Amino acid sequence: MRISKLYIAAMVLFLAAFVNPCVKLGAEEESNMNNPFGVLEFLHWNHSWNSYKYACVGDWDKAVKLMKEAGVGWVRMDFLWQDIEPSEGEFDFDKYDQIVELLNENNIQILGLLNYSASWASASKDWNCPPQNNEVFVKYAVKVIKRYKGKVNYWEVWNEPDSAVYWSNQDGLKSYCSLLKDVYIAAKKVNPDCKILNGGLAHGLSSINRLYDNGAKNYFDILNLHFFETPLHEGGIKAVVSYPKLAYKIMVKHGDKDKKIWFTEIGCPGVKKGSKVNEWWLGKNPTEKQQALWVKKVYTELLKNKSVEKIYWAFFRDCSGHWDTGVDYFGLVRWNFSKKPSFKAYKECYEKWRRSVE
Repeated sequence: MRISKLYIAAMVLFLAAFVNPCVKLGAEEESNMNNPFGVLEFLHWNHSWNSYKYACVGDWDKAVKLMKEAGVGWVRMDFLWQDIEPSEGEFDFDKYDQIVELLNENNIQILGLLNYSASWASASKDWNCPPQNNEVFVKYAVKVIKRYKGKVNYWEVWNEPDSAVYWSNQDGLKSYCSLLKDVYIAAKKVNPDCKILNGGLAHGLSSINRLYDNGAKNYFDILNLHFFETPLHEGGIKAVVSYPKLAYKIMVKHGDKDKKIWFTEIGCPGVKKGSKVNEWWLGKNPTEKQQALWVKKVYTELLKNKSVEKIYWAFFRDCSGHWDTGVDYFGLVRWNFSKKPSFKAYKECYEKWRRSVE
C-alpha cells in the first residue's frame, strides 16, 4: 500500500510538470521579457481615417502569428483615450480587452501608450491638444493601468510631446512634464510594479535636456527615444549608434546612469521597385531590399550598446494611404500581410540574438 501511494504521488508530480503549460510558459515569458525585439503596430486602428486597418479579429490573428514567427517580443500600441472614454465617465474597453488577451495568450509583451486627447477633454477639441487639466487625463490613465494590472505593466505617457504634430501647445516640455509627474505618481499607487516611460522624444538631445531641466528625472523609469535616419545617407548608421551614447552622457550627468534606454520608434520605408510613392520626410524612399539591410544594421549595431534595452521597429505592417508618402511602407509585412525582405532580416537578427543568450 505504501509503495502504491508513493508511486501515485510521483506520477502526479510527473504529469503536473509534463502537462502544466505554466511551467513552459514561465520560461517563455521570462525570455520575452528580456527579448529586445519590439515593433510599433496600430492594432487598435479600426476607423475611417486609417482605412480600417484592423477591421476584424482575423486581422489581429494574422498579425500576431507573423509577429511570433519573426521573434517579436514586445508590441507598442495605443490605448487611445478617445476610444476608451468617448464621453466623460463612460468607458468602453471591449476592443482593448480582446487585443490584450490575444497578445498575452501568445506571450507577446505590451508597451501601452496612454494618449491623445479625447475630443471632450481638450479646449480646441483636437486630438493633439493637451487636456485642459491634468486631472481628467490622470483619471483615464489610472482606469486603464488598473484594468490591465498584471497584463500590461509598461506604460508610455503620450507620444512625441516635443513635436507640435502630437502636442500642439509647445512650451519646452513644461506642461508635458507636469502631466508626466501626475500620471507617474498615480500609476505607482494603483500598480507599484508598473514601469513608466516618458513619451518618445522626437527632437534629439535638446529634448532630453528639457526633460531633466523641467524636473522629470524621478518620474520616468526608462528613457524613451525615437530616431529616424535614411539608409540612403552614407554613414547614417554612425548617427544611429552615436545617439544613445550621447543621450547616456546626459543621463549620467543627471544621476540616471542606472536607467535603460528604449528606442520605441526607429525605421524607414521599404517600397517595391517601380512603385510610384511620394517621398518620406527624409527624401527618396528606400527599396524593400534597402530597408531589409537597414533592419540588420540597426539591430546589429544598437544591441552592442548595453544601455539600449529594447528596439521597436516602426511599423510591423504597412498602412494604406494614411500618410500618402513612403511612411505608409514602414512595415515588415505588406498591407496584405505578405512578408517583405525586412521581415526575414528582422527574424534573422532575432535568431542570432537568441542563440547568443542561450
